Amino acid sequence: QVQLVESGGGLVQAGGSLRLSCAASQRTFSSYAMGWFRQAPGKEREFVATISWGGGTTYYADSVKGRFTISRDNAKNTVYLQMNSLKPEDTAVYYCAARSGPPVVDTTRYDYWGQGTQVTVSS
Repeated sequence: QVQLVESGGGLVQAGGSLRLSCAASQRTFSSYAMGWFRQAPGKEREFVATISWGGGTTYYADSVKGRFTISRDNAKNTVYLQMNSLKPEDTAVYYCAARSGPPVVDTTRYDYWGQGTQVTVSS
């Protein structure tokens, strides 16, 4: 069982930056691919970014490519999402997730989820 705890959300003006963190309880964190997803009010949860266990492979949603960067520090059991040039449409609850195996964009293929952190971008 992997427990995930997100932090770093908050209120920011459009054009600003935030860095989300997701701390994992599992000592075998380095064996999991990690992903970030988000869910806006009235919308389905959507893929944002994912990273392989070693950090060598990353994928991004087109809507965040060039603005967001996913990274991980396996020594700290933590995955990050650096969000720059934020837009009001980035407002959502952001979730991190873990899965055994390669990184994928499908939300249904992740095994463990955090509780989420709210990101609000004002115009």
